[in-house]
Amino acid sequence: MEIIISNSSDKPIYEQITSQIKGLILSGDLVDGEQLPSIRALANSLRVSAITTKRAYADLEAAGFIETVQGKGSFVAGGNKELIREEQLRGVESLLAQAVERGRVAGLTPQELREMLDLVMEDA
Repeated sequence: MEIIISNSSDKPIYEQITSQIKGLILSGDLVDGEQLPSIRALANSLRVSAITTKRAYADLEAAGFIETVQGKGSFVAGGNKELIREEQLRGVESLLAQAVERGRVAGLTPQELREMLDLVMEDA
């Protein structure tokens, strides 16, 4: 599991960790039941405080992405396919909203936006 921390980012370190682990789960790079590094091991490898990684894991657990078993560690939550799908749908909706806003600023009509979307989908 590769996580890259940017000291120049405006996002706090725990949010960077959270979003990258969430991305690995959403992309399928981390699968149901897979064990995550311990809080201390991840903190050491990233050279950050254990409190920071603990906060990231707590946020991931609260969102349903991971489960922590006392004495065993943290694991990618099983059976969260619907949660993952909802997260992906929210991401797509956000990107589409940005595209619509840019289209409005550029003076495009709804029909022109639909045609552009159709063209992009054909090329994908």
